[in-house]
Amino acid sequence: MSSPVIQLLVLAAIAIFLILRLRDVLGTREGFEKPAVTRKTSDRESQRGNFEVIEGGPDPDIVDHVDEGTSAANALSAMKIVEPSFNVGEFLGGARGAYEMILMAFEAGDLAKIQPFLSEDVYESFAAVVEARNEKGLTIEADFVGLRELKLVDAEFDTDTNEAEITVRFIGEQTSVVRDKSGEIVEGNPKEVKRQKDTWTFAREMGSNNPNWLLVATGG
Repeated sequence: MSSPVIQLLVLAAIAIFLILRLRDVLGTREGFEKPAVTRKTSDRESQRGNFEVIEGGPDPDIVDHVDEGTSAANALSAMKIVEPSFNVGEFLGGARGAYEMILMAFEAGDLAKIQPFLSEDVYESFAAVVEARNEKGLTIEADFVGLRELKLVDAEFDTDTNEAEITVRFIGEQTSVVRDKSGEIVEGNPKEVKRQKDTWTFAREMGSNNPNWLLVATGG
């Protein structure tokens, strides 16, 4: 066998060896390639994405307390437009504390500390009752036990004046006795827990610098 033929055979063998090595390293293509694997989006990220896409849905802070589409819900929405920081849940939390504070101050006849939270009409009404008790020499001793119910029952908003009104129903429990001038109990039992129902309306100008809501109306 001539020398050129031997050289060709050697070169061919080397070429075949290199092709086999490359196929082992790089793999082969057969007309279909597996798509690249990307990081799976987590459920939380998916939900967040959906939430960002959906706009104009019901506000949980509102529909948790009143039915969607009602006049009260629309009024609360209007309040939030004027004052975005307004939160219905926080308002009700404040109303809970105000109810106990105002009720106990009224029972004790100490209206001075709650006057900033009362409208003029409500203050005058409370003051008349306290004065009548004092004239009879009667005093009331009361202890607040707690609230069994607190419910937002109505809301109104005047877009011309930004005046907001929210009506809340309270069902509270307390103990109370009425004593005469001599200190004798003329009504009530200090160990008996009584249930009291009140419907109060609070008002405030939304967007104003004064954060206080005023008690503007009371009812049973």
